[in-house]
Amino acid sequence: MLNLLYGIPVVAKHATPVTGNGGFSMSLFNMLIILFLVLLLIMLYRMYVRLIQLRNKTKEAMSGIDVQLKKRYDLIPNILTIAQKYMEHERGLFDEITELRTAAAGIKSDANTIAKKINLDNQIASKMGQLMVNVENYPQLKADGTMMQAMQTYSEVEEHIAAARRFYNSAVNELNNAVEIFPSSLVAALIGIKSYPFFETDEQSRQAVNANDYLK
Repeated sequence: MLNLLYGIPVVAKHATPVTGNGGFSMSLFNMLIILFLVLLLIMLYRMYVRLIQLRNKTKEAMSGIDVQLKKRYDLIPNILTIAQKYMEHERGLFDEITELRTAAAGIKSDANTIAKKINLDNQIASKMGQLMVNVENYPQLKADGTMMQAMQTYSEVEEHIAAARRFYNSAVNELNNAVEIFPSSLVAALIGIKSYPFFETDEQSRQAVNANDYLK
């Protein structure tokens, strides 16, 4: 109407977008935040996957030890049955070994019980070592062919246990490093993965595993 009344042209004003470095910087900042979050999620997922893989490897190694220990548990009663025919004065030692063997055999290895299982089996190895030493005092027992064969089999089983123990300890070392070292330690705490104990033997148990030394 104004242009008709006064003859003055009126130019319509349209809103124009505000451009400038401020808008561009804000957009770039948001993109960097999103990129950072994506990379963080990828890193956390990879740590999660690695922790699960290491835990599963440790469980597999633990199962391998259980298989070999079961062979030891199955063999011990046979050895004691033969030994009792000759070693009448070792009744207390037989009872100790039997009790330890029964207790250890009744434990299924997992993250919560493996420490107790390791302790019991170290005691079994130590007591069996004492039994082998005492065999020296019974020439008739040493000459028993069935006893000799059983003890040789026991030595082989102990060698297999030692090999399984090395594999387990290697797996535990990898897992414990991941569980205890930052930043994967944070992920481990969130998903409840804990360190596992090493399967270590004392010096007496380590020396007692070779029955052949006592059957010559």
